[in-house]
Amino acid sequence: MKNKICVVGLGYVGLPLAVELSKHFEVIGFDINEVKILELSKGIDMMGELSEKDLTSSKIEFSSNEKVISKSDFLIICVPTPISKDFEPDLSFVKSASETVGRNLKQNSVVVFESTVYPGVTEEICVPILEQESGLKYKHDFTVGYSPERINPGDQEHTVDKIVKIISGTDKQTIEILKNVYGKITKIYSAESIKVAEAAKAIENAQRDLNIAFMNELKILFDKTNIDMSAVLRAAETKWNFVKFSPGMVGGHCIPVDPYYLTYLAKKNDVDTEVILSGRNINDNMYKFYAKKICDRFEDDEIILFGLTFKPNVPDFRNSQVFNLISELKLRGKKIKCYDPFMMAEDYEKYKLEKISLKEALNLGKKIVIVVDHDEFININSEIGIRLNEL
Repeated sequence: MKNKICVVGLGYVGLPLAVELSKHFEVIGFDINEVKILELSKGIDMMGELSEKDLTSSKIEFSSNEKVISKSDFLIICVPTPISKDFEPDLSFVKSASETVGRNLKQNSVVVFESTVYPGVTEEICVPILEQESGLKYKHDFTVGYSPERINPGDQEHTVDKIVKIISGTDKQTIEILKNVYGKITKIYSAESIKVAEAAKAIENAQRDLNIAFMNELKILFDKTNIDMSAVLRAAETKWNFVKFSPGMVGGHCIPVDPYYLTYLAKKNDVDTEVILSGRNINDNMYKFYAKKICDRFEDDEIILFGLTFKPNVPDFRNSQVFNLISELKLRGKKIKCYDPFMMAEDYEKYKLEKISLKEALNLGKKIVIVVDHDEFININSEIGIRLNEL
């Protein structure tokens, strides 16, 4: 049993995991962001996922000094794996984290990766880095595990302690160690190999992406033929095996990203992935469809948009399709004013957006387009604001 755990990377995946594990183990939380570490030490989670009480009661040792990693013999790497401008996997964060962990790796340690990757990355890319930086030999001096993250930002129902955690590892002994750790906080499923676990994670979001793309294609079709998409879905979902998805813009750092990890693997192995890429092409361009719908609905030169994050009730603007929507509306000659309760004044400047306050927008008497349905907008009726999915 490993008693001291170090979680490397304290984002929306690593931080909740560290807090939950701290109920059963001594936990070190490491992140290279010194400001974040200072805030967490004071009980402040700027992502809004955890309360001050959650953090202060956890007794996690927060640090930005990589030397703390050497205090642990069970290390969990939770860093982002985005895509490049060329839609290929960007493994720079997971490589850098592997280097940092490798420099501080003790003998007989277990290193677990939670980052979403294509099958083979853990053993073929990360393990050699760990060996090179540590001078230790894989399978003799240390082992690795893989347990893909399934955190859904802003989702208070499917938290880390309420979801099934896939695990796999170098050997049976390593898998048993992972069972003893993750099994303390949630249900686990042991995959047959690390590559199987990596692949399972990659297809989860790709499947959602394709399902949403199908709904988006139907939305475009039914819009052309004057059929109410919402009414169609209400009727269709009365069948017991109909799986309901809704049309809309797809943003964030999972669904629009993970399919490209599969297509990269396919490209490396000379396999065509027409289905996966067709889903991406549809979803990546939905902002153009909605921009036209907004322009058709409003003749005014000025449009007010509510909500800028990639999904409701999260303070995260990364990969948000709303920014593409704004650019498209501007190309169509519209002047855009925006409001989002999660956006700070400096963020409006960063993204070069014209801000309008909630009160000012509501008092203008103009129609507002609610792009991202934050809870703050629940009571805005159709006379004041129209929701994007109602267009």
